[in-house]
Amino acid sequence: MRLTMDVTTWYLEQTSPADLRPAEPPVIELDVVRAEVASPEFSRFLYTAVGGDWQWTDRLPWTWRQWADHLDRGVETWVAYHRGTPAGYAELLPQDDAAVQIICFGLLPWAIGRGAGGHLLEAGTARAWDLAERLPDREPTRRVWLHTCSLDGPAALANYRARGFRVYDTRTGVPGDADEGSTPGPWPGAGRRDRG
Repeated sequence: MRLTMDVTTWYLEQTSPADLRPAEPPVIELDVVRAEVASPEFSRFLYTAVGGDWQWTDRLPWTWRQWADHLDRGVETWVAYHRGTPAGYAELLPQDDAAVQIICFGLLPWAIGRGAGGHLLEAGTARAWDLAERLPDREPTRRVWLHTCSLDGPAALANYRARGFRVYDTRTGVPGDADEGSTPGPWPGAGRRDRG
């Protein structure tokens, strides 16, 4: 069955590093590390593992080459690990006019509710602000932006606002190709706590 409900998309931004507000410490120990080797396989794993329960389907048809080309655009992937296990990730895309878009952000299902989201978003946003330190030919970041929608996790919008992001646009429409109940994740319902 196709989704026919209206989906609201919020566009949020920060325009100064001073906008970034710190998060409470996570309940679990987290290390946020940049994936320095571009790996289409790892990027696809993160995309499906994080987005499986939230209708992230846009990239599912991509070939290996399309994933590689995406990463070659200067994308930085910052991964949160707990005791060597991925807990979530933030994907940063440098853009023109000294802007950086957080194009993907989220947690694997097991890490939700453990304070990891605020910590990872703080770390990922800080890396967007200091991107020019890693790319010497780039001018300092003047804007960090992202979007989220009503299909994303219920805490997403509140987390962005708590870290200092401000809504600058809101749009409502019907998604084009999301099937109700389908999931691109590792298996249907991978995020449910009652898996047994």
